[in-house]
Amino acid sequence: MARIAFLWAVVLVSILVFMQGSSAVTPVFVQKGKDVLLEVKENVVLKETDILFWRFNQTSILVRLTPGKNPVIFKESVSFLTNYSVKLKNLQAADSGVYDARVIGATERKLVEYNITVQDAVSPVKLNVDSVLSSSDSCIVNATCSTSDSDISSSFRCVNQTCDQDKGKQSKTTNSGAFLNIYLWNASIFCNHSNQVSWTENMIEIQDFCLQPAEYAQSPTNGIAIGFGTVSGVVFILAVAVAGLHRQKRRQYDTENHENTIYATPQVETSQTRDESPPSDASCVSPTSTYSLVGLHSRPAEARDNPLPESLYATVDKPAKTEKPARPCKNLQEL
Repeated sequence: MARIAFLWAVVLVSILVFMQGSSAVTPVFVQKGKDVLLEVKENVVLKETDILFWRFNQTSILVRLTPGKNPVIFKESVSFLTNYSVKLKNLQAADSGVYDARVIGATERKLVEYNITVQDAVSPVKLNVDSVLSSSDSCIVNATCSTSDSDISSSFRCVNQTCDQDKGKQSKTTNSGAFLNIYLWNASIFCNHSNQVSWTENMIEIQDFCLQPAEYAQSPTNGIAIGFGTVSGVVFILAVAVAGLHRQKRRQYDTENHENTIYATPQVETSQTRDESPPSDASCVSPTSTYSLVGLHSRPAEARDNPLPESLYATVDKPAKTEKPARPCKNLQEL
């Protein structure tokens, strides 16, 4: 009888161990500050003597339920649902751990078990091109993918417009447990920072640095030179335009001044006109002196409102001498 009792005890322990290990632990990752639902998927029927517990790390009781009574909740951030599931709200890093639901009565059995990991959202990622080595038909781009606490670098080679990554995709686990990746996809360099609850990404087109003649490969120096050349060209065009406008105005101003200038040729007044002398003295010409009276030309009445000419020129013509000797004139005092 003792031997039979021992065998039954071994069988019972084996059954209990099997039942306890029959439910696998389910890993769950939750972003910090979010909620999570822990479900009991099987159909549970409680007997009058059964008690259902939800526990945290096998020591802290979150919920206790006795048939026919309301559930007792020991933590404010826990909600108990009608199907014996629970909802954990606003999870923080300290809430990471193992959560399980058990029924204790004549026997004890595990309904479900979850391993909760609370993670922060990953930080933004940066992708920088460190250097570019170009030739007529190929180039090499060295890039670095970095976060606040880690970085990873890789080289990308393009030959005849076909690009590949040296050593293939590069990956690294950061100090915070996230994953940092840098890789080539469809002629683009991708930098990815991720964990189980979030991810960030950055990307650059490799053709912005490769697949073009070496002398036109983009670099900070070439960018400055192109910008300086553009500004210089614009300044030159403006200078030419201003000079042309100034020349046109100057030409117009000179034309107006030329049109406002009047040239006059005064007449030499003869002695007969100047003095009504006897006819016998009309043909007398002074052998030594010539006198000229210059007067302004009288303008029509309708032109009086126009501005006066800016310049006046006079030309004095000396009468031509005749071959016949001139007859001596009277003394000027006698006139």
